[in-house]
Amino acid sequence: MTDQGFGVVRPLPGNGLVAYAGGLLLVCDAGEAAADDLLDALRETAAAGGDGRALARRAAQVLAANMAGDPATCAVAGRVGEGVAVLVSGSAAAVIATPGGETRLAGSDSLTWADRLVSGPVERVELSLPGAGTPHPAVRFDGGVVHGGGLVGDLTEQSSAPAPSRPLTSEMPATAFHLEADLVPQPPAPVERPPYPLADQPPVVPGPPSGPQPAPVMEQPPYAHPQDQPPYAHPQDQPPYAHPQDQPPYLTPQEQPAPFFPPPQEQPPPLPEQQQFPSYDEPPLGNGVADQPVPQHLGPADHFDQPPPPVLGPPDHFEHPGPPPQEQQQDHGDRPLVYGVDCKNDHFNDPRSPYCAVCGIALVQRTLVPYKGPRPSLGVLILDDGTALPLESDYLLGRDPERAPEVAGGTARPAKVTSPDGSVSRRHLRVALDGWDVNLVDLGSVNGTQIQPPGDPNFYDIPPNEPVTIAPGTTVRVGVSRTLRFEAHRG
Repeated sequence: MTDQGFGVVRPLPGNGLVAYAGGLLLVCDAGEAAADDLLDALRETAAAGGDGRALARRAAQVLAANMAGDPATCAVAGRVGEGVAVLVSGSAAAVIATPGGETRLAGSDSLTWADRLVSGPVERVELSLPGAGTPHPAVRFDGGVVHGGGLVGDLTEQSSAPAPSRPLTSEMPATAFHLEADLVPQPPAPVERPPYPLADQPPVVPGPPSGPQPAPVMEQPPYAHPQDQPPYAHPQDQPPYAHPQDQPPYLTPQEQPAPFFPPPQEQPPPLPEQQQFPSYDEPPLGNGVADQPVPQHLGPADHFDQPPPPVLGPPDHFEHPGPPPQEQQQDHGDRPLVYGVDCKNDHFNDPRSPYCAVCGIALVQRTLVPYKGPRPSLGVLILDDGTALPLESDYLLGRDPERAPEVAGGTARPAKVTSPDGSVSRRHLRVALDGWDVNLVDLGSVNGTQIQPPGDPNFYDIPPNEPVTIAPGTTVRVGVSRTLRFEAHRG
């Protein structure tokens, strides 16, 4: 918006004040009582990312507060899309050139001030005070406040040094919010997150499980004496076999020719209906395991496409990380299941996080195995009036959210946000949770939504109807005067 500016801006000689900031223009008589207030209005509008329409409204408020005596001599202009918003008062004048001709405004033709929204495309904008001279072609004005009689913005030229302005949304620092795909390379973003471990991490080899375990299948070769065992052979050294049964039966999985793997026995063993101990001479005594249902291990698939052997005790998360047994999972209501990892204190976390969000302990990713579990609260949104919205589901913010179709359809909770200036729309903003991310979607509101990333003094407009991911510590401005803050501490 205001970042578009006016191409090359040149000052006109004169004795007034001219200012250029954030793509907004101002000229005024240096002796006017309202000169300081007009300069403050220009700076504040530029800092807030306002466009020409916002600057014209602020200038009108300043002029209305100083109506005693003759109208103040001043003019302001700013881009609104491809068009320009202009306000002139007193003896100031403005000329806006478009391919269809010129539009001229003079403050002396109005009892108070004259304003106009000129549709684009605009080629040239000139604001001038009485007695202004002709701009020198070698002089360029990049920003600030100087003496002069007016300003000329030529949009047909490109400035060699861009005017200082706030960065666009596409130029924001990479702090986990919206970045334009054509400016910053982005990793692919599938709709459903891929199975873990993550692609940029080496595969995790889980350690040996704790407690007594059944003997692995096919560990002993079918030879009466070790000396009868044939030597190991590499795949390239093995002779072809006409039938699978001709293949030597004792080869490690790494040395066996793919894709054939000899079955461990003639028939796959049936699923155990009662406790069996194939690897022990007699059942274990005194631990009560034989009288309890045996949970099935949910680890990686067996190389022999056989059901995994029964686990003879509850898994130890410290020695054998992985998902809890299916029999021990509880009903978690409507909380969605997401991939995550447990810290050593059993707190469920985002697998991308280096530290636990609850206790702060370091998460060593190479020793953790992600699994699907119920997503905890991602934090809280704290409004400027103290209202707290726990981030456990989507929210619809606005002046009248109860009538929104998202609320009626049950996909979002209503959060009523009003403002004295009426700048909050009936259906203004949606807070959408996607996996471990908190996204904002401006629903085409009239006054828009802006975000202030953590550690950044500026606010940035977010595009309408596009999700923008925000980081913890981000401040969000809804409309003109209402704000809220995203805090991720779950406690």
